[in-house]
Amino acid sequence: MLYHSLGTIPHKRHTQFRKADGSLYREELVSTKGFAGIYSTVYHLDLPTKVHQIGETKSLEFPVWNNDQLRHHHLRLNAAPRDANYLASRTPVLFNHDVMLSAARPTDSMTYFYRNAAADELIFVHEGSGILETLFGTLAFKQGDYVLIPRGTTHQFRFSSSENRLFIIETSSPVQTPKRYRNEFGQLLEHAPYCERDLKRPTELQTRDETGEFEVKVKKGNLLASYCYSRHPFDAVGWDGYFYPMTLSIYDFEPITGRIHQPPPVHQVFEAENLVICNFVPRLFDYHPDAIPAPYNHSNIDSDEVLYYVDGNFMSRKGIESASLTLHPGGIPHGPHPGTTEKSLGVKETKEYAVMIDTFRPLHLTAHAEQFDDALYPMSWSV
Repeated sequence: MLYHSLGTIPHKRHTQFRKADGSLYREELVSTKGFAGIYSTVYHLDLPTKVHQIGETKSLEFPVWNNDQLRHHHLRLNAAPRDANYLASRTPVLFNHDVMLSAARPTDSMTYFYRNAAADELIFVHEGSGILETLFGTLAFKQGDYVLIPRGTTHQFRFSSSENRLFIIETSSPVQTPKRYRNEFGQLLEHAPYCERDLKRPTELQTRDETGEFEVKVKKGNLLASYCYSRHPFDAVGWDGYFYPMTLSIYDFEPITGRIHQPPPVHQVFEAENLVICNFVPRLFDYHPDAIPAPYNHSNIDSDEVLYYVDGNFMSRKGIESASLTLHPGGIPHGPHPGTTEKSLGVKETKEYAVMIDTFRPLHLTAHAEQFDDALYPMSWSV
């Protein structure tokens, strides 16, 4: 993360900062890992603790698919349902203690505010565009963007149209840039596939000095609580620090290539505890005279592999479409479909886009996943 500041802040932290009428602005420290992680200091017009009313708390428990078969899965998430409500549009399909993966097709902008208090949210915008409004300012987003919303960030999505498709990654630990891409000062190194210029930070801090009834839905674990505030939650006049949302476009990721096939870690874009996130983008194939562009067969002993297919011709797979999701669990070899290795010989480049998540603890399927599952997929290497 990079230091950033918007609006007006006092010369020193934790000192008197007064309005024109002599009253105090209200300081809030938004910190992680207690006081040992990254943080930002925010200055409000009014107390951020002033709750007008506490509403209903709902359980978000979802049914688990009690499938006792250890096998590969292909989920055709193109059929995920639409919903006007942003949160209700989420269809969770895979989960473990570290991560939840969901498809979402919201059609309407949010009329409430949302804060995930227990998980970072990395939202890949497969289709759609709009504005993310937050306490830290606004962020424009568009197709191909990863929208990173740190836990505890109150926000509101405003979509440009009803045609939106999101792939949502919720992590119980912070989403970060990979350590091997950073020097001891946190700066992204020359060999990293993207740099700080590609990370878009909040702009246009609009101090909302408004009274009324403002609903903030707060998620904590499997609970969703409703809080009502009498002042607009985006009443910050200024802030500074390292904790804030940002975006990164998959189109700004520069692929690393070589004479022979490069392993998936060269495609890594983010990491969190017990998982890595990669993306595959258009790139030149290997240029050794005897190179095989198709990936080799792989036994991923220590991880489950998830691929979310975004766009393009998926060279190593047959029967895959946009918004397909495959799960290749650890312990079962996976690899290119029959005939795709030979077909790849002599091919110079690929135009595919895909998001990959490797988890180091087993993933489980929700009951929602069953309706999208292609039961014949595990046998697709035999035809």
